Amino acid sequence: MNKLLIVESPTKAKTITKFLGQGYKVVSSFGHIRDLPAKKMGIDIEHNFKPTYIIPPKSKTTVAMLKKESAKADDIYFATDEDREGEAIAWHLYCILNGKSNKNFQRIVFHEITPSAIEEALKKPRGIDFNLVDAQQARRILDRLVGYELSPFLWRKVAKGLSAGRVQSVAVRLIVEREREIKNFKPKEYWTLAVQLAKNSQQKTKEIFSANLFKIGGQKVDKFDLKNKKQVDEIAEDLKGAEYTVGDLTKKKVKRQPPPPFTTSTLQQEANHKLKFSAKQTMFLAQSLYEGVELGKAGATGLITYMRTDSVNLAENFLDEAEKFIKAEFGAEYSLAKPRKYKTKSKSAQEAHEAIRPVDISRRPEDIKPFLDKNQYKLYELIWRRALACQMREAEMDATLANIQAGGKDKKYLFRATGSTLKFDGWLKIYPTAIKENLLPELIKGEKLNLEKIETGQHFTEPPARYSEATLVKKLEELGIGRPSTYAPIISTVEERGYVRKKDRRLIPQDIAFVVNDLLVKHFSEIVDYKFTAQMENDLDNIAKGKIKWVPVIKKFYLPFKQNLDQKYKEIKKDDLINEKTDEVCEKCGAPMVLKIGRYGKFLACSNFPKCRNIKNLPKDSPDKDGENGEMPEKKAPVLTDQKCEKCGAPMVIREGRFGKFLACSNFPKCKNTKPLDYGTGIKCPKCGKGEIVARRTRSRRTFYACNRYPECKFAVWSMPIKDPDKKGEGMKCPKCGSLVVSGGKNKIKCSNKECNWEKKIEISE
Repeated sequence: MNKLLIVESPTKAKTITKFLGQGYKVVSSFGHIRDLPAKKMGIDIEHNFKPTYIIPPKSKTTVAMLKKESAKADDIYFATDEDREGEAIAWHLYCILNGKSNKNFQRIVFHEITPSAIEEALKKPRGIDFNLVDAQQARRILDRLVGYELSPFLWRKVAKGLSAGRVQSVAVRLIVEREREIKNFKPKEYWTLAVQLAKNSQQKTKEIFSANLFKIGGQKVDKFDLKNKKQVDEIAEDLKGAEYTVGDLTKKKVKRQPPPPFTTSTLQQEANHKLKFSAKQTMFLAQSLYEGVELGKAGATGLITYMRTDSVNLAENFLDEAEKFIKAEFGAEYSLAKPRKYKTKSKSAQEAHEAIRPVDISRRPEDIKPFLDKNQYKLYELIWRRALACQMREAEMDATLANIQAGGKDKKYLFRATGSTLKFDGWLKIYPTAIKENLLPELIKGEKLNLEKIETGQHFTEPPARYSEATLVKKLEELGIGRPSTYAPIISTVEERGYVRKKDRRLIPQDIAFVVNDLLVKHFSEIVDYKFTAQMENDLDNIAKGKIKWVPVIKKFYLPFKQNLDQKYKEIKKDDLINEKTDEVCEKCGAPMVLKIGRYGKFLACSNFPKCRNIKNLPKDSPDKDGENGEMPEKKAPVLTDQKCEKCGAPMVIREGRFGKFLACSNFPKCKNTKPLDYGTGIKCPKCGKGEIVARRTRSRRTFYACNRYPECKFAVWSMPIKDPDKKGEGMKCPKCGSLVVSGGKNKIKCSNKECNWEKKIEISE
């Protein structure tokens, strides 16, 4: 009997194939095989929001293959991921392959890709869960309605190329509001006073420790009670000659519990904090670890459980294996009397799902390091250590609190010193975190201490920090907005659309983000309302649980939204949103210039448009100039190319302007020739020898250079290749390793091979 098992990923298919015996064939759908059409809404609003699904051109070859393979099979298993997205893919596959056949279609799910998990799943097949399918459909339709209706509104009223989204726009609002908090923040001054004390002993080495002022005359000193230098100087003067005596001492043992195993959200946060990975990068790496990595003779092997989850539950078999491993590896003193179990706080979490953990705890990171790339290894090690740590004994510390009495000339003072000592590392042995170990000497109540120094310090309160990807994910989760599978794409989208830029791993909103956010908050409040968006997520969860139907949820949202949108088209004028009067005068027609905001920032334009189309950049010293806090962004040096200016013969360089990179004559300002960067370099591809290297752009407008025979040839480099002056149509080769030579920045060329350090300086005019 022939059995066909369909997954959504070719890597996953490869891993599962080696587990199944003869009679099974495993193929991949390469993700979704049906979707809403790209160039029209695809939703019949008049008939209960019925979606129209199409097979995209890129999926037609795959669909033909799937139909061919399914015709040969008697039993067909849909083994797509266990979440809503995976359930929807299974349903779409069923719709395409079912036809009039009498095939035996079954759905199987598993949390990890191991022989035992696959075998167990095949023993317990089920039908498609249409509640999960409905929840995914509802989300897709909601997002299409908002995006398809609201994005064109932004194009007409603000700038082309903008987008709005049900969750995306809420994320932008959070980032914008945090930026306004920072800009409106007013620092508040406060002072601190501490003393350095030493035991009065005969030892050569003094045992010195610090104690902070805690009370004055019996009144507790709060953070802002010490307001200025004069005040602390008076206290310091009063303390001169004071006698310092140890008062009450409190000693107690403190136990520190380990953090729970990873969910999608906490993995993204920790990977961002510890490994500097973006949410998108973390999910890409986790997907590869889940679907399978080639481990030499062992072949393709899944290393972690499913990475889209909000559950902290752990399987019983894993808990047993972890206990045995801990005892064998670290000793019985590090193991627990009974497994530590965590309760998931999220109401939407499914306890049947698991936290993210290693499939096999005995597979140490260092054992498989040769088979992983460096980032896969870092993420696997993080997951492995966290899962193991949560089943180890608590860390134990001795905490000491000492009150130090001091009698001044005018008042009595109380200082407080705290310290702790790590007595047993427990889980910290495998998952260390920052611990401030402030050791105090052995103190005895009533003993006298020597004053070594009085320390005073001036401080100012600081504004809240900008969101990083980690803190934004945490905030979205706290608000109940979005779900595990949505965090990474949300952040990627707001970056790609130009709403934010990243600096030092912090998200900085751009001018256009403020305009769009203010427009949505004022005129489409529900779209960016935190509680409303969270309630919509709850509704989607209830659809998935079968508690409510999806059509009424969509209707309740869409009808008032559409009515409001139609009204706003009439009410809102573009000029009111993006035009601001200035004192500048157009040098071409004499009309006033206005400050406009486009997708890529602010610029000056003639108010006499369309009769006069004069536009120009803002003055360098303008407070409205793009950049952080009104500062000029750092000017990037021009990058040398081997292109010649057709007007004057000077070398062309790559410069960067408001709309991205472009080619400009290096003889500027004598020659002002420019041209677009998207062009053929005239250099033969060094990999296939057939194609030509051409300039391309990523979605985020970053330029790279690749073979024009893609996808047949996947050669690509980030920097512009340099022509060989002696060999027509060929690129220059590195004299050290033979790789392609590319532009290396200002007045420099270098080898494209990252492992080769060859480079050469070339002087050009700017």
